[in-house]
Amino acid sequence: MSETMEPLLKVTGLKKHFPIKKGLLQRQTGAVKAVDGLDFEVLPGETLGVVGESGCGKSTMGRLITRLLEPTDGRIEFQGKDISHLGVSGMRPLRRDVQMIFQDPYGSLNPRHTVGSIVSAPFKLQGVEPEGGVKKEVQRLLGLVGLNPEHYNRYPHEFSGGQRQRIGIARALALKPKLVVADEPVSALDVSIQAQVVNLLDDLQQELGLTYVIIAHDLSVIRHVSDRIAVMYLGKIVELADRKSLYENPMHPYTRALMSAVPIPDPRRRGAKSDRILLTGDVPSPIAPPPGCRFHTRCWKATEVCKTQEPPLVELRPGQRVACHHPENAESLTVPKARESVDVTITKKPAPADPEE
Repeated sequence: MSETMEPLLKVTGLKKHFPIKKGLLQRQTGAVKAVDGLDFEVLPGETLGVVGESGCGKSTMGRLITRLLEPTDGRIEFQGKDISHLGVSGMRPLRRDVQMIFQDPYGSLNPRHTVGSIVSAPFKLQGVEPEGGVKKEVQRLLGLVGLNPEHYNRYPHEFSGGQRQRIGIARALALKPKLVVADEPVSALDVSIQAQVVNLLDDLQQELGLTYVIIAHDLSVIRHVSDRIAVMYLGKIVELADRKSLYENPMHPYTRALMSAVPIPDPRRRGAKSDRILLTGDVPSPIAPPPGCRFHTRCWKATEVCKTQEPPLVELRPGQRVACHHPENAESLTVPKARESVDVTITKKPAPADPEE
């Protein structure tokens, strides 16, 4: 991927704060800082994966960049055009180019409409008349995503979860978009179906030249589909790197903890010492995030500087940006090492002696 290529999507300082209102007069008493300052770019034809714990702001970010939510602050540029605060009429032409695949294949399809009506809705809303007619184009799209074109008149309840997600993908691709945001596209599906849908997304990208932002909490799915990966924690990106660098040399302690939680299906490792990192404490509230580095309350490398100064997201290795005062795997870099630790401990979970335990 060329570094000189103009980004398809550019996000700068993106924030979304949901107000908390109380009392008879509904005065604002605080805000949920769901997304609190994101900076990243997505190049044409690449896949950016976004991972993190539940509640870190991944899905909110997806809805912001597709403009299903109005940002509190920051700038969203699509093909060089600022779309941060475009109204409904201003966004309508852009809906052809930016589409979303939703997490819940059951809730995102209207049960009263047939598959043909659901997939043809984008054509009607945009006033587009496909070559050969709407029905022929819808049947072509159903075949493209691996469904029977003859199921045009069936209703969503007649399909399985995996098939419904394919219907959602067909609807998203109807207008030949340039950018597709997939919000946990396989998390609601049976494990045996997940690989099929992930491979379908991969094939469609090659065939149609799509650009993806894929949001997920499954690290193995993200590893399979992504070119670059952003790790989010409490509304911020803590590490952004290409797939190889992130999985082989994670630099943020939170990324390393996430990687250690991925089980290795190797019977030869039974009884071997586990490298699993158990983080103590809970994720802080997004209503009142901790000062300084947001991860310092759970980090085993935290020092006084982590409590007071928020680390910027800086490039420590080519293509690898990290927001940490004491990054991992940084022996060769001129980064200060942690000397003084806080009372947050790290424990290693021993591997079970028997697989049935």
